[in-house]
Amino acid sequence: MRLGRLTSTPFEKKLGYRFKEPHLLEVATTHSSYANEHGLDADYERMEFLGDAVLGLVTAQWLFERFPDEPEGHLSKLKSSLVSARSLAKHARSLELGPVLLLGIGEERSGGRAKRSLLADSMEAIFGATYLDGGIKAARKVIHAMLEAAVDPEEAPAPSDSKTELQELIQAQGWELPEYPLIAEDGPDHQKVFTVECRIQGKVAGIGEGRSKKIAEQVAAAAALESVAMGGQE
Repeated sequence: MRLGRLTSTPFEKKLGYRFKEPHLLEVATTHSSYANEHGLDADYERMEFLGDAVLGLVTAQWLFERFPDEPEGHLSKLKSSLVSARSLAKHARSLELGPVLLLGIGEERSGGRAKRSLLADSMEAIFGATYLDGGIKAARKVIHAMLEAAVDPEEAPAPSDSKTELQELIQAQGWELPEYPLIAEDGPDHQKVFTVECRIQGKVAGIGEGRSKKIAEQVAAAAALESVAMGGQE
């Protein structure tokens, strides 16, 4: 490998971590197409496998501690959103990861530096490399930076725009739009938990809880989507 290619560069500064073993970062930014063309013995795929596991653990702990009143189902949906390819690629672009990737000729010509999947995979590999280089403390530092940037400091975000997705599905069926009645409101003013039903054709299709009505409605819509997909609203 090309020892030291990325050491003390703007990328490391943006990442917020300086590698003691630069070759780990080099592996994490080397695509298999480049490794094959140049006879290298390593690319980021194995590192990505490790990074995926580290990312999942750190994100789960971060959510568990950050949102102590959120139910398990909502935390799971938040986790899926935060570790998605879309979220990882967005963070990779903010770090300007694309320009430092090593790609084969074909991948370069096909616009690989801007591909969501490629950026996300390499970002996971970088998390894995950080873990190998500095342990879980270093991994937490770089992963927390991504999580903090993705989450509104005032409240837990909705895991996805499930309400819009559900509305489009309902309209395609020719049904009336879903309703979201508030059925419970518990806790003190500064820690309220709202419970909302999602009703489709007068029937309860999903129930959601959250620190705001908006979040509760999204969680209820997500549950309703699963119900509809399984034929629960025939």
